[in-house]
Amino acid sequence: MPELPDITIYLERLEALIVGRPLERLDVRNAFVLRSVAPSPAELSGRRVRSLRRMGKRIVIGFEGDVFAVIHLMIAGRLRWRATGKKSPGKIWLAAFVFEHGTLYLTEAGSSRRASLHLVAGEDTLAPFERGGLEPLAIDRDAFAARLVSENHTLKRALTDPRLFSGIGNAYSDEILHRARLSPLTLTSRLSAEEIGRLYAAVRDTLGEWTARLRAEIGDGFPEEVTAFRPEFAVHGKFGRPCPVCDAPVQRIRYATNETNYCARCQTGGRLLADRALSRLLRQDWPRSIDE
Repeated sequence: MPELPDITIYLERLEALIVGRPLERLDVRNAFVLRSVAPSPAELSGRRVRSLRRMGKRIVIGFEGDVFAVIHLMIAGRLRWRATGKKSPGKIWLAAFVFEHGTLYLTEAGSSRRASLHLVAGEDTLAPFERGGLEPLAIDRDAFAARLVSENHTLKRALTDPRLFSGIGNAYSDEILHRARLSPLTLTSRLSAEEIGRLYAAVRDTLGEWTARLRAEIGDGFPEEVTAFRPEFAVHGKFGRPCPVCDAPVQRIRYATNETNYCARCQTGGRLLADRALSRLLRQDWPRSIDE
């Protein structure tokens, strides 16, 4: 799922491409993607784009007349830009915002249809999309600490809870926790002041550095290869590969639809965290440490 750095770059490039431009039409190819129709797609025709913003992991396009398109990419949704005259992305596009100089496509790979597009009118209609999470790059350490310990969760859950922090998902939470040298299963109530400080610094450094890195990679283009599995990541998506800090093999905890990656030597004092499926299968044969 695209997270804060990815969505920030989407918005920056869209700012250059569509703000101030009139929308010729909105084509909806897959009816399932359109979750609300007040206003209807036809009512957006001719309206100029006035604003762009991020709400958590959602992208909000504001049009003249206080009308908004709210896009949630979910796991496999992506945005793609094609200049006028260029080929469409093929069968994977669900909706298309057509401008005179090009088209912004909402695409989704695979057979599952989770990406969504809401059309709403009035600033107050955006309130249901706001989950309340603090912007991690816009708060000081005290605000971060207060929100972090406001509920007793594991660090992995706390960082990815949109009610606590905005825009952090599975991939960047793994990278943040590795940089902070903290276990994903540590409870927020058990953190020391020094550990909270490390985590705050890791959040800002990881998200800031990756936003700058992606900005440099894209330049004046448009992000086409948005992925949660980047070669330069330290641990996310790197199960079994050596940790770039200590060379120990990266470990994982698997869930129904995703997994948490971590380095046992760097983050858990060498202790292997129980995988919900595999550790139950192996029982007493489950290794307790990275050395085992």
